Amino acid sequence: MNSTPSEVAVVVCAYSEERWSLLARCVDSLRTQSSPAAEVVVVIDHNPGLWERAKTAFADMAVVENSDVRGLSGARNTGIRHSSAPIVAFIDDDAVAEPDWVRELSAPFAESAVMAVGGRIEPLWERKTPRWLPAEFYWVVGCSYRGMPNKVAPIRNVIGANMAFRRAVFGAIGLFRNGVGRLDETPFGCEETELSIRARQYWPNRSIMFAPDAIVRHCIPVKRARLPYFVRRCFAEGRSKAQVTALVGAEDGLASERTYTRVTLPRGARAGLADCLVRGDVTGLARTAAITAGLLITTSGYLRGRMSGFDPRVERAPSLVSD
Repeated sequence: MNSTPSEVAVVVCAYSEERWSLLARCVDSLRTQSSPAAEVVVVIDHNPGLWERAKTAFADMAVVENSDVRGLSGARNTGIRHSSAPIVAFIDDDAVAEPDWVRELSAPFAESAVMAVGGRIEPLWERKTPRWLPAEFYWVVGCSYRGMPNKVAPIRNVIGANMAFRRAVFGAIGLFRNGVGRLDETPFGCEETELSIRARQYWPNRSIMFAPDAIVRHCIPVKRARLPYFVRRCFAEGRSKAQVTALVGAEDGLASERTYTRVTLPRGARAGLADCLVRGDVTGLARTAAITAGLLITTSGYLRGRMSGFDPRVERAPSLVSD
């Protein structure tokens, strides 16, 4: 089945009135798409005050309350159920879509074997770019990172701030698992990784594609550009990966990570040293140190997660039709 932008629903999830200006900017970017989506569903995660405000401000689109478990996974699942288009796209409430985003994100679905697409996520720093943070670790702030493709190419999994799935995927394998994704500011994640791998295991002959021209710009507050958040996020990522491997198996759950740790990170560490020793950029040494520390912290989080065992809060994948 081919797809056009008119066959795309966009889901935006929000939970805090403190991020109102970001949500409003995100919604405005969806209103001005060169090829508008057929539907935009704004899901408010268990915040009645924010829901009332959003209903008034976004009267031209569907604004619904999360009827599922509190958290990002439950909110996304609510958005899926409240939409009907054959392609369901997701953008974070603190991201801004480029004018051609819907068109570019939906383009790879022209191939019937494509079941999901991820787009490029550029950081939009609240202040200046933190020069100590290596681009290999931009996933810490929810952005595309060095080592990802720079052209249309297959990938293992999408990143949540900029992704789309065929509705048929949810009908076949279920929705996002509750208990895996982010809850408010708790920096767990990997729910879209788990769903992507689950889809690939169900349909091994179908693909997930990266569309670099489908661009959103992710707003990064100052607190997320600091070392304490980097440490918390790396550790949480490791623990989340432990849950994912428990669900889908280590072979598929760590396939991309093997290349990342063997190729991407060593290359980044060498580049940081070269920046320092050859070009006199002392922040290159800081980037190399961050790569080393990030790998160690993420690995320790993974080992901690494996030792802790399977998290009982992780539910089976909900079905597309509410129980």
